[in-house]
Amino acid sequence: MFIQLWSKIKESLMSVLPVSLITLILSFTPLFDLSVSMKIIFIFASVALILGISLFNLGADMAMGIMGEQVGSSLMKTRKIWLILAVLFLMGLLITIAEPDLSVLANQVKNALPGKNSYTLIITIGLGVGIFLAIAIVKIIFKRDLSMLLMFFYLALFAFTALLMAKDPGNSKFLSLAYDSGGVTTGPITVPFIMALGLGIATTVGGRNAKENSFGLVSLCSIGPILAVLLLGFAIKSNNLVTDEIFDLTSYELNTKEIAEILGHAILHSMKNVAIALVLIVGFFLIIDLIFIKLPKKRMIQISIGILYTYIGLVIFLTAAEIGFLSVGYKMGQDFAAFGEKHDTQIAMIIIAFVLGFVVVLAEPAVHVLTKQVEEVTMGAIKKKTMLIALCIGVGTSICLSIIRIVCDFSILYYIIPGYIISLGLSLFVPKVYTAIAFDSGGVASGPLTSSFVLPFAIGACAVLHYDSLLENAFGVVAMVAMTPLITIQLLGFKSVMTSKVMTRSRIKRIINADDEQIIRF
Repeated sequence: MFIQLWSKIKESLMSVLPVSLITLILSFTPLFDLSVSMKIIFIFASVALILGISLFNLGADMAMGIMGEQVGSSLMKTRKIWLILAVLFLMGLLITIAEPDLSVLANQVKNALPGKNSYTLIITIGLGVGIFLAIAIVKIIFKRDLSMLLMFFYLALFAFTALLMAKDPGNSKFLSLAYDSGGVTTGPITVPFIMALGLGIATTVGGRNAKENSFGLVSLCSIGPILAVLLLGFAIKSNNLVTDEIFDLTSYELNTKEIAEILGHAILHSMKNVAIALVLIVGFFLIIDLIFIKLPKKRMIQISIGILYTYIGLVIFLTAAEIGFLSVGYKMGQDFAAFGEKHDTQIAMIIIAFVLGFVVVLAEPAVHVLTKQVEEVTMGAIKKKTMLIALCIGVGTSICLSIIRIVCDFSILYYIIPGYIISLGLSLFVPKVYTAIAFDSGGVASGPLTSSFVLPFAIGACAVLHYDSLLENAFGVVAMVAMTPLITIQLLGFKSVMTSKVMTRSRIKRIINADDEQIIRF
């Protein structure tokens, strides 16, 4: 156990160290002013982040993956599709409601909604995930083409977006929030379980491409929230959207004199949110285990230990992100934007945004779960290292483009529509497994560190440059993080296809040009 934990710690160290070092180095430059006390807090938070990711990954290996796979395979053995869909719809709804990432997003925008109630948004998004989790399961059972489903649903999203803007142009401010919601719902608790669930169902269903068929659940579950929030937009009039002063920006500024109180509140908040989410997953698993699976006692003890590791790891991770990274991310965005205004150039902020995006994705806990499963399912054909590089480039590009959008002040649709058209177009030319992995990666890359470090960075920059349009401009960065990996990973697949064709042509050419005298005839 200690050997496994040490291995996870070394892996987490290499993930968190780049973003921590870059942040600390920048704090010693004129671009970014960070007090000594905040530097100390950030260093302690980085160490806690390493420990949290390590424990989470160990717990995911020991419990979450096994639970998801067992639930998927056991439900399929009932051969009652109505029961499978009803259980998974309810599971998707309840798990999403308890997802910590979603709470972070909802609490930041609740003041913009009528009644200033975050639960309306959370329940709407939960319904979207529940419905699309059921659709994803139908896709696996009937072995439908993921590319065609994605094309249909994204075209539906664009149609609803156009209708929303035609009905009430003022609701264009709602679009960034809608597309962001698709990224935050596939967080660190749901991703390992949902991915393993898909693998369990696909393996039970069988077929020649069973393992490839297991991917795609995360990507489809990311569509549901966007569609649900767009539909919510039809029920909200733009004049009821409070878009000025919707944020308590002082909450991003860490008061070091009251650090003990803030830390205590953050720990309790994380403990509560993670406990609710895990209780829902574990509760479903125990009910299904009692009725269908009936695992041996030894296996249940192993799963219980894994759940404990997952719980402790996520509490540490989320607390460290909230205390050490949220306020630092906001301060960094604010200082960089102010420096750019003073010197009449924002190029430094744009470059740093790319670098931060490149390294932040390495610290997302669910990314390591995805890359490991991809390497195992493809039997090493898609290496973990190769996938991480593609994700880093994609996320770096997305945050860079998001900052350009904030600086130039234009709609997120100028990125979203061309980006998804390119992604869907590539899906017609690359192996299906690359498409499924790419669209899953988009949801996984936009995890809790994106919500608690990158999003505050964007809010800080927007607070300086365009304070009167925070909802419209600051949001959208999570949606961009979820979109660009779709292109980069599919380009990786396109490269593999072209390489294979070139090698095949080269072999054929060598055969044709071979010396006939060397051929032995019988």
